[in-house]
Amino acid sequence: MPTELIPGVFDVTCAETEAGRIRAFLFDDGTLVDCGLSTTTNALAAEIAETGIDPERLVITHADRDHAGGFDAVVRDFWVETYVPENAEIDTEYEIDHRYADGDTVAGFEAVHVPGHRAHQHVMIDESRADGVAVLADALSGSDQRGLPPGYFHLPPEVYSDDLALAERSLERLLEYEFDAGLVYHGSSVLDGAKEKLEAYVYEP
Repeated sequence: MPTELIPGVFDVTCAETEAGRIRAFLFDDGTLVDCGLSTTTNALAAEIAETGIDPERLVITHADRDHAGGFDAVVRDFWVETYVPENAEIDTEYEIDHRYADGDTVAGFEAVHVPGHRAHQHVMIDESRADGVAVLADALSGSDQRGLPPGYFHLPPEVYSDDLALAERSLERLLEYEFDAGLVYHGSSVLDGAKEKLEAYVYEP
């Protein structure tokens, strides 16, 4: 069942797996950020229907299969406009509408390049919504993914990252922005004081 995390922002479940939940985020303006696996698109569509929101655009943060695998099904089912990072390779039968890069405006968000997990990965930040919201892709995960109390962040494990040291250095870029909510794909999102918690994570010894 979709959960409204903050007004107009829904956490949509694509699948529950032993490794954790696969999810997407749907905004009330019709923006869907990422789309799960190719095998989870029926569940994604059912959850979207429960929100009552008609997707109008699909934004991909990076090309991992649990974020972009459902690309063709979402385009086919909803005929959305699509946004994909430069240099991201998406296996699709459809033409990609827009390629974006660092600093571009994407469906009301600013795209912030945060390499490390993947070289082309971007975080999407909207400073105007609900004291600011950041869709953090896999730049960060929720602390409870690793058995810690929820409400904080940690870096994804090295085994899932191209360059963990670069991933850590990239986090400092996010502190240039104001956001109270930080939405993650693994573990629980941080819905209060996200920037301050990230700042402590980055700078505290």
